[in-house]
Amino acid sequence: MAAGLLGSVLSILGCDPQRIDKLEEGVSTEADVRKQFGEPEAVWESPQGRVFEYNRQPAGQKNYMVTIGPDGKMAALRQVLTPENFAKVQPGMPVEDLRKVLGKPASRKPFPLKNEVEWEWRWVQPPNSPMVFTAVLDAGQLKVVRSGSSPDRSTEAP
Repeated sequence: MAAGLLGSVLSILGCDPQRIDKLEEGVSTEADVRKQFGEPEAVWESPQGRVFEYNRQPAGQKNYMVTIGPDGKMAALRQVLTPENFAKVQPGMPVEDLRKVLGKPASRKPFPLKNEVEWEWRWVQPPNSPMVFTAVLDAGQLKVVRSGSSPDRSTEAP
């Protein structure tokens, strides 16, 4: 059963490039995006339109944000787990803004004695180094305390 589930997950993740190739900025509609990617994990309003989150965590190493403009057409499709977006994560950033920049994390680990929660995202540093980006949040205020990337040790052989 586990092998079947893993195969299903890998087949879904492997389809992303084909799904993306079927969409074109300024041409594809919201219906086209939903046909290719399904229902979004979350939807946010932004000045550019509505933003759909398509999360590939924890099995994948990408998260996609698709912007649907006021005209109902896809204005942007971006993979958001990038060094440029990680640089936007600063101390004091509210958890809602963190989620809108990076999408849903692969894991959330509470550390009650420190009053902190670690959110982690798996990503690939070009050309193909598996990494983990960690944002440490104050568990009470739910704001970023510190953040950083490190090699993804879970991909190493024991």
